[in-house]
Amino acid sequence: MSFYVHPNALCESAQIGENTRIWAFAHILPQAVIGSDCNICDGVFVENDVVVGDRVTIKCGVQLWDGVHLENDVFVGPNVTFTNDLRPRSKQYPASFEKTLVCEGASIGANATILPGLVIGRSAMIGAGAVVTQSVPPYAIVVGNPARITGYANSVEEVTSSDSGGVVSKGPVTPTNVKGVTLHRFNHVKDLRGDLSVGEFEREIPFVPKRYFLVFDVPSEKTRGEHAHKSCHQFLICVRGRCAVVADDGTSRQEVMLDSPATGVYLPPMTWGIQYKYSEDAILLVFASDYYDASDYIRDYDEFLALLSNG
Repeated sequence: MSFYVHPNALCESAQIGENTRIWAFAHILPQAVIGSDCNICDGVFVENDVVVGDRVTIKCGVQLWDGVHLENDVFVGPNVTFTNDLRPRSKQYPASFEKTLVCEGASIGANATILPGLVIGRSAMIGAGAVVTQSVPPYAIVVGNPARITGYANSVEEVTSSDSGGVVSKGPVTPTNVKGVTLHRFNHVKDLRGDLSVGEFEREIPFVPKRYFLVFDVPSEKTRGEHAHKSCHQFLICVRGRCAVVADDGTSRQEVMLDSPATGVYLPPMTWGIQYKYSEDAILLVFASDYYDASDYIRDYDEFLALLSNG
């Protein structure tokens, strides 16, 4: 046997990977599949229709019910609660249980509760005690009840756009750590009659737009974007209030707070973009280089990474 089972554990499955360790009072049912180099701690219960990838850590007091799938390198903290039935009744069973997928590299903090049928995205981080009621995007950090996005894992320190402080640029354009993404500062004319900000296409905004759209009345806990474009360029200005923009090139990730109508951020094609942290009065103006084309959107982060790797 190439895996270890504590004498006080009950492992009924033969589908256990090499070097996995199953500790005292854990119970693994016969059809469960567990990968290699996993650490299954004391008091863990694993049902039949469960798949656990490689190098997964499951801390004490966790139950993995039918329909739960943990991909490689997932961390599940103590007493995390998974569920698989939205409307449970005693002695009444659904035709099939909801499927829950925790993607590669995600971490779930102690005592978090995961509602059924959700996807926890790649490398996402779930805070301790969070109640997760909606799927979580890749790299998102969520906390609270109900859980809300408060940041993104592995993101470079936020760039502040406000005139009152933050990053100071030697010129009107500040490069970020994300490939091709730039922060632009426009002329801001202050006058007793009212302020004015102006920018010129092709000179300060690096393309001539064919389309614009406005995003407004976004609840503070909601997230917009979460996609990339194959060929469309975008330029974002928060003309009222504030919102945060996360740009991701598949390797680096950076957050920019847009809180001045004299500041914008340029997102070139093949940049994963997310907008969140909207203030109640926020109005986000987006210029696009192309007319709307549904086929230009990439809405799945893994597909985005695959396209980048294929050049």
